[in-house]
Amino acid sequence: SALTARAGAGVMGWEGAGLPALPCPSWACTLLLSCPPLSLGAPRPLWTGHRRVGNLLLNGSVTVLPLRAFIVWLANGETIRVYKMTKKDDGSFTFTASSEDFPKKHKAPVINIGVAETGKFIMTASSDTTILIWNPKGEVLASINTNQMNNAYAAVSPCGRFVASCGFTPDVKVWEVCFGKSGDFREVTRAFELKGHAAGVYSFSFSNDSRRMATVSKDGTWKFWDTDVEYKKQQDPYLLLTGRCEVSEPCRIALSPDAHVAAISCGTTIAVYNTRRGEEEERFVGVHGQHIADLAFDTTGRFLVSCGDRAIRVFHNTPGYRAVVEEMETMLRKTTTKATRERLEQQIAGARKALAAICGRKQ
Repeated sequence: SALTARAGAGVMGWEGAGLPALPCPSWACTLLLSCPPLSLGAPRPLWTGHRRVGNLLLNGSVTVLPLRAFIVWLANGETIRVYKMTKKDDGSFTFTASSEDFPKKHKAPVINIGVAETGKFIMTASSDTTILIWNPKGEVLASINTNQMNNAYAAVSPCGRFVASCGFTPDVKVWEVCFGKSGDFREVTRAFELKGHAAGVYSFSFSNDSRRMATVSKDGTWKFWDTDVEYKKQQDPYLLLTGRCEVSEPCRIALSPDAHVAAISCGTTIAVYNTRRGEEEERFVGVHGQHIADLAFDTTGRFLVSCGDRAIRVFHNTPGYRAVVEEMETMLRKTTTKATRERLEQQIAGARKALAAICGRKQ
């Protein structure tokens, strides 16, 4: 699972996670973790990881490159550094900084870093209105002016095609980063916008295939969108659902990979909604001792992860299991073939058994 965890300086690994010490300077960080699959259990935090940290300093960021490397935003130096990860014979890792840092291009603090799943580009967004697209060698491929007065959040889509941002204005802007067949960079073009909120947007999230998106706004609503559109023919995304929610800064939204579930963090509370009807199905109060810094689902959609107060916590995505059961029951009522019916019945039974194991009671 991918978790972005905002915390303190001098990362020394996560207790219980088996991560090695990182030879990094004093910077505060946003850490992108890859968590291994976890076993099923009760619907409560099934693991909490605490970092051993040094002195808490200024803002910074860390995110992981696909090829055993990660990038770091050094707040004190206002630059980006790449660390290469090398696995040793005993299974541990060593970390080696690249010979040169990225050139200083941002004029305001960097708030988000993203890496395309393809590994072709890196995105950095600063708190003004600037987004930079880099190649892994530290060369700027393109600069984007979001024209949103300020950037509140930015991300790369899971498919690696899009970059999106939100901020003071009541919309989310999405661009496509285009490459040629030979892998050479072409251009960044405007893809589409999500319009409909009455106030600035705090956060947004993509589904795994980028065909759905979810947004949460200062207007006290969250919205669920169909973004599977022909934007090159000027087709706009469709609004599928609007729900009410509590909002206060910082506020984050996470959409499950299959787009069945949306989770929203506000303060120290997480509310989990189904995206079919917009109903709240779970609420976790006092998850962290301080404001939740970020929220994410793992790539399988089975777990929801939160971070804050120098800890990460993992929850079972029980609304996701219920959504799968509901979807398959709908398909079962419509099917006319015996083989399909038997397959769906087996899948429903398996999902119900997993859900019962999680909740500790019969479903």
